[in-house]
Amino acid sequence: MTPLGVTEDFNLAKSELQRHIARPGDPRSLLRSDTHAEWQVNEASVPDSAHADQHFRGRQAIFNQPRSRAGPLPSASIQDFAKEYEELKERKARALRKSSKLSPNSLKNRAPSSDGGFEDKSWTVEPAIHGNGGLVNAIRQVTDVDGLESGITWIGTLGMPTDALSDSIKEGIHDTLLNEYQSEVVYCTDKDIDGHYSHYCKTILWPIFHYQVPDHPKSKAYADHSWEFYRNVNQAFADQAISSYKKGDTIWVHDYHLLLVPGMIREKLPEAKIGFFLHTAFPSSEVFRCLSTRKELLEGMLGANLIGFQCDEYSSHFLQTCSRLLAVETTAEGVQLEDHFVNVTSEPIGINPPLFEDVRQTDEVKEMIGLYSQKYKDKLVIVGRDKLDHVHGVRQKLLAYELFLNRNPEYREKVCMIQVATSASEQAELLSTVSDICTRIDSVHATLNHQPLLFLAQDLPFAQYLAMLSIADLLMISALRDGMNLTAHEYIHCQDGKYGGKQHGPLVLSEFTGSAVVFEDKHISINPWDFSGIADAIKQGLDMSAEEKAVRWTRLQEIVSTRTGGSWATKIGERLDKAYDEHHQRASAAVPRLNISQLADKYKDAQNRLFIIDFEGTLAPHRTATGIPLGSPARVVEALNDLMADPRNIFYIMSGRTPDELENHFRTLPKVGLIAENGCFVREFGVQNNKWTPFVDMKEVNNWKAEVRGILEYYKERLEGSYIEERNCSLLFRYEKSKDQEAAMRQAGESADQINGSCKDSMHIHAVPIKGAVLIEQEDFSKGTAAKHVYEALCQNSKGLSAPDFMMIAGDDREDEVIYQWANELGKEEKVKDVFTVTVGKRNTLAQATLTQGSTGLLTVLQKLARISADQLPKDYFNLPRSSTFPS
Repeated sequence: MTPLGVTEDFNLAKSELQRHIARPGDPRSLLRSDTHAEWQVNEASVPDSAHADQHFRGRQAIFNQPRSRAGPLPSASIQDFAKEYEELKERKARALRKSSKLSPNSLKNRAPSSDGGFEDKSWTVEPAIHGNGGLVNAIRQVTDVDGLESGITWIGTLGMPTDALSDSIKEGIHDTLLNEYQSEVVYCTDKDIDGHYSHYCKTILWPIFHYQVPDHPKSKAYADHSWEFYRNVNQAFADQAISSYKKGDTIWVHDYHLLLVPGMIREKLPEAKIGFFLHTAFPSSEVFRCLSTRKELLEGMLGANLIGFQCDEYSSHFLQTCSRLLAVETTAEGVQLEDHFVNVTSEPIGINPPLFEDVRQTDEVKEMIGLYSQKYKDKLVIVGRDKLDHVHGVRQKLLAYELFLNRNPEYREKVCMIQVATSASEQAELLSTVSDICTRIDSVHATLNHQPLLFLAQDLPFAQYLAMLSIADLLMISALRDGMNLTAHEYIHCQDGKYGGKQHGPLVLSEFTGSAVVFEDKHISINPWDFSGIADAIKQGLDMSAEEKAVRWTRLQEIVSTRTGGSWATKIGERLDKAYDEHHQRASAAVPRLNISQLADKYKDAQNRLFIIDFEGTLAPHRTATGIPLGSPARVVEALNDLMADPRNIFYIMSGRTPDELENHFRTLPKVGLIAENGCFVREFGVQNNKWTPFVDMKEVNNWKAEVRGILEYYKERLEGSYIEERNCSLLFRYEKSKDQEAAMRQAGESADQINGSCKDSMHIHAVPIKGAVLIEQEDFSKGTAAKHVYEALCQNSKGLSAPDFMMIAGDDREDEVIYQWANELGKEEKVKDVFTVTVGKRNTLAQATLTQGSTGLLTVLQKLARISADQLPKDYFNLPRSSTFPS
């Protein structure tokens, strides 16, 4: 049964379809604006004339659309459905019979990733066309200068499907890459590679990192299912790095494809030197928090000793994100975790000028420059080379160029834009939109003698690309976000006019690229969303005087020639070495145990001794939830009484508690020196009238406390179980009683970040996340400043006391690190003969020694020193009444 009207329907479809077929010699026909079309013809129902027309078009026409994946049209007769169903059942039965011939053991032992068709095939190693060329060139520049190529091993994938390769071929490829190219290959399943790169990296991470939050259902599916693939590939890279690692090696991980690798390596190699560099932009915390796996990604990055970004904006966003989402302390230098510190830095990558110059000197490039110069003689050429995706702003650039032509008709036959759009996956909708704009520009502004726009949906050979940059009058980059666009660097380098072409062409650059920061104010800055502003920038660049062009280009060329890829790699390497050395010095495994015998010997020989000991967590265990210290306070009082009975000993206790609290706790030790609220108040040793010296202006303190309290009240209202604790010089936002600790930590991180962002510089305060709370205190005063005051007072002999020749500092948390650093410097400079800085616990520290027994171990040490004093002094010193109780 044949449907009616087939011939008429076909003729109508053919006339409509002609707009979907590119006409030879007519480049406009390559651009389409409507939906996908497919020309399917039933030859049995087509007249001969139609067959002839079809044959002609089949030989000469160019089809823009991919072959349809749709199935055949359903039969016109309902009786045919039964026949098709029987055929389908028979095919399934044949497949089942065939599979049943395979035994379970053969199915189990068969290698699914092997294809016998590859066994006798030859293969070669070729340079990769795609990849991070900037990174490769930067490393190559360093190795060419320092001769380190033999000491560098690359770890990566083949960039091709590998499931079909046999084990013998894989082994051969591995051996060749390792022995001849210093490269270790990572073999992952094709499914993992596709899910990792095409799905999670390109559909989830890439948009997020460039402020394009994916919200369509496809992205949701990828986010839910491709995370496992992303983690599998990261684990494969980490395993390969671990197996290849030798003591003393440096591991350098690159880009958003491998965010989990540093943490995975750190778990197995805690002593390894690991660096990580992100070549893309890093978004604000509000965008990054949209990722469901945000915590895992951040913790993976924080496995490195040093994390690098292209510019300060991205590193600042990363620090803010860690503060808000992980509720950790961040400083300008990095992130302070509980057991280690992670340095964060920024350094923009550049190009490799010597390598670039070698290519420019070739005859091919020079010939291309001559041809293009002749072709575009007397024309103003605007060039652009961008990936065709929603991030790089090709659509915005073309719309702005169209507006420029509409506003400035005198330029219509003078200017030509060459836009190279390199391919990007799954951008058919964007290509359709861009094609519409290109068609509109050509239809309105093109003439028989001039084409104002040449749009190439393909990349150029490198020689042609360099020639294009050399003959350009202006380069325009309109990316919505970009880490570091090296096209701008290459354009500047090609504009010296050394091999012909133009020279000193201006650069129109999006303010949202990392390059805009590097090039200072010598480029023409644009907002890619401001089409009118871009049109004005194009005119400004084309009308710019030769003198101004030369001034701008000279400075830009200086930047490009000094901030090269080689200098970038060298600086990052040096910073990584420095960070690793500092981390290794602080690591608890590298800090030796306190040599008590040495301490005792130095104690015996000293004439004037200064002790500054932390209270909670050091001298006594941390307080309970009710605020009552644990342990045996009587031992504390007894040890301190015995030590202070020796007139050569000066003893200070430091704490974050208020002066009133410390007076209450140590009222039976009226002569002990006290440092309250982490250095804001000091009660000098030997003073019994409870006179405290404040180091802060209480009027200023009350002013900032009023403003900060308003911020904390906002978060307290939104977090059940939280409360605000006020001290004389500080505030605490406590949330340890909150039921939802995950939400509490997030709110605490946001509050700390907001306070640090809005109040830190103007009020000289900082918010520090601590266990179960956020502490807001003065930034200008610390335990270190108070200890320095005590030491200088002793050196000035204001109380008849002599400068100490023995100093012992003991603490247990991060707030004590500043006093360790100060005391260690005194020892290095030999201002104090013997300095002992001790930490109680197993955390990374600047202290010289550690006591793993906690407060009990410290009290044992103090009691031993007290016995030494007892043996040295007359017995009358100890015929004094002692308190046997310790007030709570």
